[in-house]
Amino acid sequence: MPRDPRVESPYRMTPQIALRLGVLGALVLFAFAVLFFRLWALQVLSGERYLAAAQNNQLRTIRVEAPRGPIYDDRGRTLVGNKLANVVRVWPASLSRRTRPRVFAKLSGVLQIPVAELQRTFREQHRADPLKPVTLAEGVSNDVVSYLKERIREFPGLTIERTYLRSYPSGPIAAQLLGHVGSVTPEQVKSRRYRNGDHVGQSGIESAYDRYLRGRAGLASLRVDSLGRPRGRPRYSDYFQQGLALRLTLDAKLQRAAERALEYGIQVAHNGDPPQWAANGGAIVALDPRDGSVRALASNPTFDPRVYLGRPKKNDLKPLLDPEAAKAANYPGLNRAIAGLYPPGSTFKPVTALAAMRERLVSAYATLPCVGSMEIDGTKFNNWNPYANEAMTLPHAIAASCDTYFYQLGLAFYRLPAQFGSPLQKWASAFGFGRMSGLDVGGEESGLLPTPQWRRKNFPNEIDKLWKSGDSVQLAIGQKDLLVTPLQMARFYALVANGGKLVAPHLVSSVEQPGSRGAAKPVFASAPRPVNVQPDELRAVREGLFEATHASYGTSSGVFGSFPVKIAGKTGTAEKYVEVGSFRGMMDQSWWCGYGPTDSTPKLVVCVVIENGGHGGTAAAPAALKVFESYFGKKAYAQQYVPSD
Repeated sequence: MPRDPRVESPYRMTPQIALRLGVLGALVLFAFAVLFFRLWALQVLSGERYLAAAQNNQLRTIRVEAPRGPIYDDRGRTLVGNKLANVVRVWPASLSRRTRPRVFAKLSGVLQIPVAELQRTFREQHRADPLKPVTLAEGVSNDVVSYLKERIREFPGLTIERTYLRSYPSGPIAAQLLGHVGSVTPEQVKSRRYRNGDHVGQSGIESAYDRYLRGRAGLASLRVDSLGRPRGRPRYSDYFQQGLALRLTLDAKLQRAAERALEYGIQVAHNGDPPQWAANGGAIVALDPRDGSVRALASNPTFDPRVYLGRPKKNDLKPLLDPEAAKAANYPGLNRAIAGLYPPGSTFKPVTALAAMRERLVSAYATLPCVGSMEIDGTKFNNWNPYANEAMTLPHAIAASCDTYFYQLGLAFYRLPAQFGSPLQKWASAFGFGRMSGLDVGGEESGLLPTPQWRRKNFPNEIDKLWKSGDSVQLAIGQKDLLVTPLQMARFYALVANGGKLVAPHLVSSVEQPGSRGAAKPVFASAPRPVNVQPDELRAVREGLFEATHASYGTSSGVFGSFPVKIAGKTGTAEKYVEVGSFRGMMDQSWWCGYGPTDSTPKLVVCVVIENGGHGGTAAAPAALKVFESYFGKKAYAQQYVPSD
C-alpha cells in the first residue's frame, strides 16, 4: 500500500494494546456466559415454577357467600327461608374513570337507583377491596336482567349473577323478633369476624344466632387478564356450606293471631265510649308457663321485613332508621313486647298481694275496707270505683281491683321499721322485675323498680330525694315511677300459674341441619327456678284472678265469663305521660294479663298492653281473648262491655 502522508509512521500492535483487547474480550465472553446460564436456569431449571406463577397472576380467588340457614316455628313451618335472586355487579378494572359517569347514568335509570348512591357504593366497596367486583344491586327483576343482557356491551365490566336473599313464606310476621340481614358495617369489619361484602344478621334472631345461620363461605377461581378484567366463568375449588337451621318455640299461627288481636284491641279502643282516639300501639306476649317457651311475641306498629331485601330504598327504611320519621310512625322498629316500658297499673296488684302475705302484713281472708277514696299524710288517693264501700278479702280485692285496699298494703310496707329495708321491692325483684329476663335474642329492657336508694341517687332536689308514703302507696298499685315490659309481666303470671317457679323465657329450642328434625345442637334453657312463696298464698291470688274473669264484680268477667275454657286474669289501667301529635299529658294504658286453663295444668299465659287504650277491660282484655280463642280453637259465646279497671 502507498504510504499515507498524514501518518508519520505505520500503525503497529503494541503489547499493551494486545493485553487490553484480551481483557476486554474475556469480560464480554464472561457476560455472555452469565446471561446464557441465567436464561437456561429460568427456562429449564425453574420453567415450571415460573409458568405456574404466571398462570396464578391470571387467577383471582373469590369468596362465595353461603345461603343462610332457615328459621322454623315449633311445628316446622318456615318463617324465614332463602330465595334465588339476581345481583348486578361491576368489575372496577373494566370501568375507567372516563366511562364510569356515563355507565352509572345509564344504570341509574335501569336499576332505579340514584347516580350518587351508585357512585358512593362503588367508592366504598372498591376502597375496601380493589380486587373484588362491586355489588350495585340485589334482587333485580328478571325484566331488568333481560334488558341488561341485551345491551351488555353498553355496560363494560357488568356481570349478572345469582345470589340468595331471605324470603318469608309464612308472611311478614314477627318482624322485630326475627330481625333482618344486611351488609357488614365498618365497625363489624374491624372486629375481624367478618369481611367486606359479607351479609350478616343485624337485629333480632338473625343477629343473636348469626354464627349458626351464616354457614361457611366457598371459594372460586376466576381467570382475569393483565388489567384484572374477568375472562371466563368462575371455577369452584371449595363449595360453600349452608348455615344451620333454627327451630323456634314460636307458633306461627298463634303469632299471626296475636298480631291481629293487637289491631283488634286498638280498633276496640277507638270505638269505645268514650273513644280512645290516641290508641296507637301495643304488645302481646304468650308464654308456656311450664317451661318459659315463647309462643307468640307481637308488637304494634310493625313493618314488613321484606323492605330490607336487596338494596333497600331509603324512603322505605326511613321509619326504621330516621329518628324523626320513626317518631312520626310511632317507632315500628321497636319490639314493645320486650323493650316497651310501661307502668303496669293494677296487673301489679298480685305482686303486692304475694309480697304482703310473705311479710305477714295481711292474711288471705282477713278483711280490709274498700272505699271510694282515702287520705294519706294529707294527700287524697282515689279508688277507680268512687262508689265502693265494703269490706273485702284479698281475693275479692284482686277480682274487683280495689285501689284503696292496696293503698293500705302499700302504707303498711312504708311503715315497716327501717331495718326491714324495702320488702315490696325485694319481692318484686325476686319475681323478675327491675332486671332482664335473659331472653335469648337480646334487645330487652330491664325496666325500673324504684327504691329509696334509687330516689336518693337520681333526684337533685332534697325533697324529691326522700321516699314518701305516697311512693309506696302508688307502687302498690303499679303506678308512678314503676316501669315494666310486657315480657316481665307475662313471666310473673307464669309464676302464679305454675305454682311459684320463675321461668326463663326462650325462643330457640334447637339448632338443626336444614330440612332435618335432628338437632345438631339442642338449646337448653334454664329450668324454672322456685321462688319462696307458699301454696296457700298462691291459691289466694289464683282465686282472685279467677273471680276477676268470672264473678259478677270481676273486672273482665264480661269478656271471659262465656269463654268455654276457664281463664284467670287481671285488668290494669295505668296512667302514663305521653306525647301524641300535639297532645302532651297523661293517658291510660290498657292492660290484661292472665292464663288458662284453670281447671287443669295451665298451658298458656297471655299478657296484653294497648297504648293509650283506656280501661283494661275495654281494649286489652278483648285482645287477649282473641289469642286464647286461636290457641284453644274455641269461641266465646258472647261478649259484653263492662266498665272496669
